[in-house]
Amino acid sequence: MTALLELKQKIKGLYGQYEIYILPFLKFITALVYFLWINMNMGYMTLLDNIFIVLILALVCSILPPSVMVFLGFVMMVAHCYAIGIEVAAFMLVLILFLVILFLRFSGGKNIVLVFSPLSLALNVPALLPIGSGLLSTPISAFPAGCGVIVFYFVRYIRSQLNVLQNPDTEVISKLTLLADGLMQNWEMWINVAAFVIVILLVNLIRTRSFDYAWRIAIVAGGMVYALVILAGSFYFGVQIDVMMLAVFTVVSVLLGVILEFFVFGGDYTRTERLEYEDDEYYYYVKAVPKASVATSERSIKKINASPQRPQKKSENASYGSPLFQKEEKENPKKQKQNRAEVNTAPAERPESDDIDFEKKLEESLKDL
Repeated sequence: MTALLELKQKIKGLYGQYEIYILPFLKFITALVYFLWINMNMGYMTLLDNIFIVLILALVCSILPPSVMVFLGFVMMVAHCYAIGIEVAAFMLVLILFLVILFLRFSGGKNIVLVFSPLSLALNVPALLPIGSGLLSTPISAFPAGCGVIVFYFVRYIRSQLNVLQNPDTEVISKLTLLADGLMQNWEMWINVAAFVIVILLVNLIRTRSFDYAWRIAIVAGGMVYALVILAGSFYFGVQIDVMMLAVFTVVSVLLGVILEFFVFGGDYTRTERLEYEDDEYYYYVKAVPKASVATSERSIKKINASPQRPQKKSENASYGSPLFQKEEKENPKKQKQNRAEVNTAPAERPESDDIDFEKKLEESLKDL
């Protein structure tokens, strides 16, 4: 368990450090797989059924918002349907506009779920998408999830009826009637739509509760409810399904949901704390579930190469007896003599006026007279 927690922290740290590069790469991979799935199941227009066109569109989606991926997918579907016939393209366009106006305009940023719905059905892990959407998203993601199921089954229905739709002898009204019946009377599709919507709402409802292990209970409950809805719907509408394969892929979806819960949530319920406090207007009852984590020590090795020490010069005290000043005396003898002469010719100090006897001087001057 400790090794898994260390791996989780390393992955989260790596993603946080290189998110600016990892996120566009993930969008590129998602768009590439989605567009390849469209070409594999439709591929009627040879111009779009080209790996270089798919790579260019995936690169565009990697730097633009996720909603662009949904829009380009719709454009590719309409173009492939146009290669079959203009009436098929018109029916596909009306269906897309119907889904956008009634459902997708309410989901906004959650429309990327529409891309993952056909992929989960194509990979035979259909329960994984409603479980993951209920854990990571809001109940509003049920709209794009249900629309994605409709797109998946309608694309598969067009492929199964390709010979009739491409037949020039078939009338336009007959083609439109065939497409409408394939959409409205496809009970397997509507059963999966109901299962996706119910599981997303149920998982999100349980996941947001405050009791212990809510995420894991939501995952298991979502897998069981999905299987029960599929079984009940197939029994009621007479749709044939493989019960063994349904059970196996539901269990696989639940296990993948548990792995997703470990990396996204990973709460440690053994250290749960319940806090109570109040302010002037409210009482607060808080349940705090710490995240399961382990302390990891990061080691950094630095190589230090020893360099030879440089000899330091000893600072000598400046003195007039040093060779430096002796050299200056030898070089400037005239200057030294001039300085000495200036010292000798300095004016003598005058005696002070207090030491002179003025009376004696006066007597001597009178005798001379």
